Amino acid sequence: MLYLLDANVLITAHNQYYPLNRVPEFWTWLIHQAERGIIKMPREIYREIHAGGTDEEKDRLYEWVNDPDVKAALLLEEEVVPQHVVHTIVDGYADDLSDDEVDEIGNDPFLIAYALVESANRCVVTTEVSKPSRTRQNRHLPDVCADLGVQCCNTFELLAALEFTTGWRP
Repeated sequence: MLYLLDANVLITAHNQYYPLNRVPEFWTWLIHQAERGIIKMPREIYREIHAGGTDEEKDRLYEWVNDPDVKAALLLEEEVVPQHVVHTIVDGYADDLSDDEVDEIGNDPFLIAYALVESANRCVVTTEVSKPSRTRQNRHLPDVCADLGVQCCNTFELLAALEFTTGWRP
């Protein structure tokens, strides 16, 4: 299984429960999994990392993801399939979105599009929770993934599936 991370996974982990300076084992483990090809982040999603948190928090996470070794391990080295992005927007959100609505969705369709390449063996990881009553550009990743047949999990389900512990060693 290839787990494709949404930016909010790293931002929330750093800002709320696994700060880089307090739980370094989590971040080392992430890189280990990325080097093994189990966890990756599409380039379009990777660019979102500098959002959220205080300036000091943003700077620390931004420095970490831009470390050449981290970047080399974490980035998914694929090009998006444009038809998958269109399919995600049209069939996952709405077929008549305005330009403003498409802008509001952001890069989520890219994340799903990469998962669609091999949906049986790829899983989107996000901190977003299902909100089935939301429509159009307000839909959440778990709901769009479900409608398109893409596997989706949250950070803690990822940690359980890959058996993360703070005492892990490669």
